[in-house]
Amino acid sequence: MKIVETGGLDVRVVSDGTCRLDAGGLFGLVPRVLYQRLHPPADDNTLPSALNCLLVRSRGMTILVDTGMGDKLTPEDAQRTGIARPDGGLLQALAREGVAPDDVDVVINTHLHSDHCGGNTRREGDRIVATYPRATYWVQRMEWAEASQPDARTRGTYRAENFAPLMAEGRVRLLHGDAEVTDQVRCVVTRGHTRAHQSLLLQAGDWSALYAGDMASYAIHMANTAWLTAFDVEPLENIRTKEPWQRWALETGGWLIFEHDQKTPVARLVERGGRLAAEPIG
Repeated sequence: MKIVETGGLDVRVVSDGTCRLDAGGLFGLVPRVLYQRLHPPADDNTLPSALNCLLVRSRGMTILVDTGMGDKLTPEDAQRTGIARPDGGLLQALAREGVAPDDVDVVINTHLHSDHCGGNTRREGDRIVATYPRATYWVQRMEWAEASQPDARTRGTYRAENFAPLMAEGRVRLLHGDAEVTDQVRCVVTRGHTRAHQSLLLQAGDWSALYAGDMASYAIHMANTAWLTAFDVEPLENIRTKEPWQRWALETGGWLIFEHDQKTPVARLVERGGRLAAEPIG
């Protein structure tokens, strides 16, 4: 799905498929009677969670943002997560854009939860190796530290096989806050979902966009400031993080790209009658 091609910046959504998550996880304390108007759960109380990764070409660099769940899933994992890939996974999506694993220069992980970095690595016989063998993998230093020392809550989603082999291969760049990839692409810390979650700011000429990651999993999470997921480790921080980005989106008309929203992957934020709404694009 092409987002934009302008000023030497080419941005496309590339999918690793969808999984299914419990609606209570995606909407936390939000009453079901409110969220089901837009996102009615299935009979098993699950909702689809898109795995919308981002392919960015800028200044001669090929950049991949997040890598989905990858192909290391056991049959039990696949059944539990409800993974579906009718058009193939991320590697097939990249191939349709003319990108082979060797072509990727930089992989940026918004954070290291397994649905965002599972495709960082792959199995090669008895070994686990980098899926993108030429790439440097960018992640916030604090995120790496917390993923490497998981607690009782995060142990199930911080899986060392998705990131530890990359450090052994010397392929990790640990960031200390916001970082420029090119003059058109910038990592920005968006704390709340995790303490060192990062999003991606894209700018070319008058056009700009923010790939939100899990700062706002669905478009409605961005429009409704207090709507949070149960997965946010710092819910009040997430609210404080969203507020300036809401103002940015309103003031600039910047596009918002949502990683998990199957219905509204790209939107603008608008104000109607004193309330915010996410207006789909495309």
